[in-house]
Amino acid sequence: MEAFELNILNLLFVLVAAWLGGAAARRIGYPSILGELVIGILLGPGLLGWLEFTETIKVLSEVGIMLLMVYIGIEIDFKDLKKASWPGLLASIGGFVVPFGLGYYSTLLFGGDTMAGLFVGMAVGVTSLATKSRILFDLKLLNTRIAYVLMASALISDTLALLIFAGILSAAAMGEFDAAGLVVVALKAVTFFAVTILIGIYILPRIGKYLSKFKSISSTFFFTIIIIVALAYAELAELAGMHSILGAFMAGLFIKDKLFPKNISKEVHKAFYDVSIGFLAPVFFVSAGFMVNLDVFKTELPMLITIIAMAIIGKILGAALFYLPTGLGWREGVTVGAGMNGRGAVEIIIAGIGLEMGIIDRNIFSILVFMAILTTLTVPFLLKWTTDWLKRRGELVVMNKREGILVLGANPISFLLAEFLKPKLKMTFIDSNQDSVQQSKALGYDCFYGNALQEEVLTEAGAETKQTFMATTSNTEVNILAAQLASESFQIPNTHVMLSRSNYVAGIDILELSNTSSLFASGVDVEYWNQKILNDDYAKAVDHIKQTCTTRAWIKKYIGSKDEVLPLVIETESGEREVFHFGYELQPGDKIHFIR
Repeated sequence: MEAFELNILNLLFVLVAAWLGGAAARRIGYPSILGELVIGILLGPGLLGWLEFTETIKVLSEVGIMLLMVYIGIEIDFKDLKKASWPGLLASIGGFVVPFGLGYYSTLLFGGDTMAGLFVGMAVGVTSLATKSRILFDLKLLNTRIAYVLMASALISDTLALLIFAGILSAAAMGEFDAAGLVVVALKAVTFFAVTILIGIYILPRIGKYLSKFKSISSTFFFTIIIIVALAYAELAELAGMHSILGAFMAGLFIKDKLFPKNISKEVHKAFYDVSIGFLAPVFFVSAGFMVNLDVFKTELPMLITIIAMAIIGKILGAALFYLPTGLGWREGVTVGAGMNGRGAVEIIIAGIGLEMGIIDRNIFSILVFMAILTTLTVPFLLKWTTDWLKRRGELVVMNKREGILVLGANPISFLLAEFLKPKLKMTFIDSNQDSVQQSKALGYDCFYGNALQEEVLTEAGAETKQTFMATTSNTEVNILAAQLASESFQIPNTHVMLSRSNYVAGIDILELSNTSSLFASGVDVEYWNQKILNDDYAKAVDHIKQTCTTRAWIKKYIGSKDEVLPLVIETESGEREVFHFGYELQPGDKIHFIR
């Protein structure tokens, strides 16, 4: 048996590097995968040589790839495609086929063979869902038709890429063309998909239903079930002559909430996320950076520039052309194409497997990694520019328009905020105290009793229709967790959290990662202000803004002064009002309504 040595120190450094790179990328608004790739390039054998590609890293990377593909499959919900099925289908086909063709012929132009061209075409054609989700959130586009089309197109293009990937691997396994062999390969592939689909539709739900009868079974057991199903599907793919990631992906498609009891489904999902995305996948992406050859900037610069240009132009051109039959306008097609330019996990996985199998060399692999990084970096700028273009023309279509504010915490501070905001904005409250609920209703507000950390309570309160979520309880941790749930599960565009003065600095760091802002742009002495408002021991005041400044700069004028203030509402020249929060830029003519 071959000796295997666990290099713990190197693994430790790889994980620390992955965390640092991912955190840095998220902080500037990009997915962590980009930071993990870049840190792998910088610290790996290609540049500084501080990290090594040991057998430990190799094994964990391979397991990480498989579990990541399971998670990608779990995240795909084909019901979402109904929201923009026709435009999404056309955009995904155009955004895949055109760059695929351009990538393929560009590779042949620079001396690559057919198989290498097909791999480059696939990688160029892929669209990253995770990349766009964060950017759409940051640009407050989640409730637009653009968002629905982009989400649908990402699901379709990734699935399409994996299906073509299966075909290419089968062809690569044959070596030379043989009609009889081709039939056998095709039959194996069809049998694999047929068997996995039938198992997923008819057998897995019955197993889940049977196991759910045993109330004593823990979430750990169901987590193990996911791993067993994933490994079984991966082995079926290998037996069919395809790569294990295809089996893992298929397993993920059928490992849905119905497989587990409802009360532990979320716990199992989170645990799987932590293991796959939080631990193993970062190891893979950092190690993928190890394989990058920086010499391509000297030896293959023309090809690198060409592939990147074809990737960007192909996405925009393909999506725009195929979008024309929808009748929704070519400008929206250009915007969709701009948003589809992000690449991510699937592209890097496909490229890595191509390198491992010898279908592409390190130079082409390096070009594909740099293409993924650079094209993804363009998305926020291109998408912002094109959506602003649509806004100026009045062509940015909003679907399921959101309105109103959902407030966690029925207390004097939130009631006073509501007084300043009504009747402009409809306020709905949630509180876990029955007396507070009754008080809210007595004041004429809708108020729901329950724990806002439970999705059922937010659903009952109509979170999916709200434009803004505010958490105003005295518990900073509960406020942050509730805002994250409102943002991630209900896609509420604006989330604001009240932070206690003692937890303000730590809270701000957490909020920046989740795109949530702090109410009042500072830490608040909650009990002090609640008591003052309750006793009517305060004075209202208005400050007329003379020059541009941030809300944080405005509040700093009063920090440490004897006359403490609590800024409540910003009123624009047009009369619109919104809560005073961190990150807002005040303009001349704005009014700040505050109390002292």
